[in-house]
Amino acid sequence: MDITIIIKIAVVGIITAIACMLLKRAGKDEIATVVSVVGLVVALVMMLDTIVQLYETLRSLFEL
Repeated sequence: MDITIIIKIAVVGIITAIACMLLKRAGKDEIATVVSVVGLVVALVMMLDTIVQLYETLRSLFEL
């Protein structure tokens, strides 16, 4: 696994956390929740290639 994917996900998490804190202090709790969900989806999309590689490795390992 490449270290850059971990750094990218950490940056997305930090940006999402800061945006959520700012929105909650401004009284926009609903938008903060949406920003949290979007941050999670972005991180999952970034990991999609890694998840596919894991699936292929497991499939070839167990010869399914």
